[in-house]
Amino acid sequence: MATSSSGLKHAELTDKIIGVFYDVYNELGHGFLESTYAQAMVVALKDAGLNSAREVPVPVWFRGQQVGQYFADIVVEDAVLLELKAARNLESAPEAQLLHYLRATDVEVGLLLNFGLRPQFRRLLFDDDRKKIRENPCKSAAEVIA
Repeated sequence: MATSSSGLKHAELTDKIIGVFYDVYNELGHGFLESTYAQAMVVALKDAGLNSAREVPVPVWFRGQQVGQYFADIVVEDAVLLELKAARNLESAPEAQLLHYLRATDVEVGLLLNFGLRPQFRRLLFDDDRKKIRENPCKSAAEVIA
């Protein structure tokens, strides 16, 4: 896991992604559909030398069986999950959605990027130590982390 001197996981990568986000926003502005911004982000990420994948399947498991599947907007360098919005303002629901995606994957860092009236982003973390609690829900959190 790449941790910078600031203590943030994947700080250098997320800084670069946020820069790309502002480049796309400054070039396109607001008012387009999320799918348009997603494709523009993929193009701009590639131009920035970053590997990315769109509409990445996120299966949801319960007691060893897949019970659902979602699709993450973009995953960058197999390390940062991007959830894109084109809303007036960021609400709490997209944050919860991104946290669920992070919990269901091996990815620990997510960016919520809003192409609204003004550009907004939020950086979220759901680290692997917290995910271990879900591996055996009968154990207490204190036992798993210790």
